[in-house]
Amino acid sequence: MSLFQPTAIDFEPLARQEKTEQITRPSLSYWQDAWVRLKKNTRAIISLGIIILLGVFTLIGPLLWAVNPALQNLNQVSQAPAWAKSAIVIAPYQSWDGIQLDHYTSPDQAASTLPAPTGFSTADTPTTQSVRLSWDPVPGADGYNVYRNNRAPRDFNDLGLPLGSTYGDELSYEDRLSLEPREYYYSLVPTDGYDEYEVYSQITLTPALALTPDEAVERGLITDPYDVNIGDSLTIEFHPLGTDYLGRDMLARLMEGARVSLFIGIVAPFLFVLVGIIYGGFAGYFGGRVDGLLMRFAEFVVALPFLLFMILFKIAFGIGPGESGIMPMLLALVLLSWPSTARLVRGQVLQIREEGYIEAAKLLGAKDHYLVLRHIIPNTMGVILVTLTFAVPAAIFTEAFLSFIGMGVAPPTPSWGSMCNEGVKTMLSHPHELIFPAVLISITVLAFNLLGDGLTEALDSKMRSRD
Repeated sequence: MSLFQPTAIDFEPLARQEKTEQITRPSLSYWQDAWVRLKKNTRAIISLGIIILLGVFTLIGPLLWAVNPALQNLNQVSQAPAWAKSAIVIAPYQSWDGIQLDHYTSPDQAASTLPAPTGFSTADTPTTQSVRLSWDPVPGADGYNVYRNNRAPRDFNDLGLPLGSTYGDELSYEDRLSLEPREYYYSLVPTDGYDEYEVYSQITLTPALALTPDEAVERGLITDPYDVNIGDSLTIEFHPLGTDYLGRDMLARLMEGARVSLFIGIVAPFLFVLVGIIYGGFAGYFGGRVDGLLMRFAEFVVALPFLLFMILFKIAFGIGPGESGIMPMLLALVLLSWPSTARLVRGQVLQIREEGYIEAAKLLGAKDHYLVLRHIIPNTMGVILVTLTFAVPAAIFTEAFLSFIGMGVAPPTPSWGSMCNEGVKTMLSHPHELIFPAVLISITVLAFNLLGDGLTEALDSKMRSRD
């Protein structure tokens, strides 16, 4: 049997291969992979963009729209959303003597019928300061009634608001009742001094928006009343989202209300989620009697009535009716909302504590608090992040509900919930006062919920393994 005898050729190096193995996909960390998966979720990315825009609206918006949300303008009460308006400068109001008939004789008896008044028109240019009406005398009439309507009357019984009456030789009337730059329908009805005749004349006019130099100074449009001349045009306040029932700018109040609503909606979940993380982390790690005792206390907290404690905290803080209860609300949310987070974290910790790297850390001498805070809780961040995104809209909705029923943020401090409470009172006549805060609440809650769904899918290890 011959043995193999190696030669020098057998020890020659192999030729270098031209093709080498290349890594076509870079290795991704847990969070990088989650971000890649999240970007594929269109709804979650749109929701994330909406949340960023809400942050800009809340923090940067008041710097760009520098309007005092508490400034009241009773001349622009419950104005609908509109672009900037121009007002003409007019002289201060002076009383008007009106128009009287020179030779007037009261009729001896009431006529059976009368013709409709003629010559019904304005005595001068109608403005929001005053509308002066005049007409020709109606033979046989001993007085006239003036009506105003915001729409075209359908018949004699639909003339609108009775403004006033004139008697005898008076052939004019001055209207100064809450005039706005909108279309009005004025009707004139002749009377026998007591009863009306079912005939009338009608004119349609739109008063021009006007203000005096002194009013322009009060509104901050000019600094000196002599800076403008009678007949000049001034751009008055611009309210793109309208005003509320006290003439306050809706856009400024929505921005200020966003600070209150989002402060409670973000700070409260952050605090009670943090409490739940620590509580559930130690309960799950130690297990046994410690776990049982801690979880029984958590179940006791779940059974506590939230509204009752909200009332007790308001009393403890000395907050009376009509005062804003931001701190009691924040405290009630933090003290009563952490058990749900604690349960989720406990369940994750019960699984993680049996992992091999935890045992290795114990063998190296790691203390219990170090293991919980350094190894176990960081590995539950996926569940914690998802829990936080779902807790934020729940807190925002809770704040809106409590403010709506008068137990949370109270006027004049704005919040979206308190603004909805104010808007309900005028929803039929001025719906924008309710629609805008309600839409912001809905969009915010929906955006956080959709983002939470996206994070659930992106951070789920089972779903990652299927890709």
